[in-house]
Amino acid sequence: MSRVNADRKTPVAITLNGRAVRAEAEPRMLLSDFLRHALGATGTHVGCEHGVCGACTVLIDGRAARACLTLAHQADGKAVTTIEGMADAAGALGEIQRAFAEHFALQCGFCSPGIVMSLADYLANAKEVTEAEVRDVVGGHLCRCTGYAPIVEAALAAAREFRAMKKNSGGGGDAG
Repeated sequence: MSRVNADRKTPVAITLNGRAVRAEAEPRMLLSDFLRHALGATGTHVGCEHGVCGACTVLIDGRAARACLTLAHQADGKAVTTIEGMADAAGALGEIQRAFAEHFALQCGFCSPGIVMSLADYLANAKEVTEAEVRDVVGGHLCRCTGYAPIVEAALAAAREFRAMKKNSGGGGDAG
């Protein structure tokens, strides 16, 4: 872990979307700002800066977290996945992203990356996906364009696809 000195930048090393990266951060720099400004991962959006809207949600060691409530130094040594990391190496969209496109769950797209990240955590860890739980996960995000019906439909479709992939592969699979 890096040592934080209140008056200067210090290195922060993370694994960003499967790639080891390192940059300097001021002691109070938010992870959202670190990702966007120091590392160029601009798919992580910043909305309310209070953890309410969910636009900045990323995965830290596989669990959803609000990047606007996390200091960059708190992510030091951890794996951070942003929306940019949800596509495969060839650039093909993950299941959730495809489902969003197929079910018209995108409008302006500002909230979409955070919702996709929360759903990726949920789908990867839920024993059984239910509409009520999907609504609970999505309810932690503010969307002013689509309403939530197409987002819930997309999430349930992605869950079906994810379940089929797990069944066909005997486990594994990526919720992205």
